[in-house]
Amino acid sequence: MAPRQFSTVLAVLSISAAAIALAGCAPEPERSPQTDTGDSPAPTASREPSADGSGAPESAASEFDTSAHSLDDPASIWVVTNKTRPLQPIDFAPDDLVMPAGVENEFAQPLREPAARAVESLVAAAASAGIDVRIISAYRDYATQVALYDGYVSRDGADAADTYSARPGHSEHQTGLVVDFDDHGECYLAGCFGDTPAGVWLAEHAAEHGFIVRYPDGKQDVTGFMPEPWHFRYVGTELAAEMRESGVTTLEEFFGLPSAPGYVP
Repeated sequence: MAPRQFSTVLAVLSISAAAIALAGCAPEPERSPQTDTGDSPAPTASREPSADGSGAPESAASEFDTSAHSLDDPASIWVVTNKTRPLQPIDFAPDDLVMPAGVENEFAQPLREPAARAVESLVAAAASAGIDVRIISAYRDYATQVALYDGYVSRDGADAADTYSARPGHSEHQTGLVVDFDDHGECYLAGCFGDTPAGVWLAEHAAEHGFIVRYPDGKQDVTGFMPEPWHFRYVGTELAAEMRESGVTTLEEFFGLPSAPGYVP
């Protein structure tokens, strides 16, 4: 996502000089950007490829209840927010934020309670496998996203900023269900993180703890964001396992939602 040298945003947020790095998913420290809601029932999704051969599901396996959680309620663990689906209300803030215990957390950011517990188990499992990872970004509130996004627009222009930073009210980080990981290596918020031992292990085992890679490679036209192999979204173990088994890698495709390559004017 963004570079560490972005002093303007850091000052706005009153965070130390090491500060906030950011993107559609990005965390706090910065480098040059590389790649960074109601109770309506969910539509049915399927493992079968679409009629046009794109591979996108048309409806989900009959045994999997796609209406178990809302896709619109911002408090739902399945809420889908993207460039065409802002959170409602746009300044939504979770009421169950807690700090993950026993996990290095660069900016001491909380997560919603179920996501925090899942991160603890995921990081512990990674450590048992010899993989050392830390949190570099978790929950960000609406006001923080306003400052970050506006800073990127001032620096790079709106068109560029929209490819790696979510507009306020559209950021998954605002749900409290997203964590960005790092391994203390050279691929901090960079696409190469997906090729590191940590990135590979996390991608292979995240579903066991209820997480998916939210912005996978090759799906920018669906999700609206560049690949972010460090950005993991908590959806619960049932949905994460179903998506892994079906081979459907985006929430938009799994639930039969429209692609969101750009914001609605």
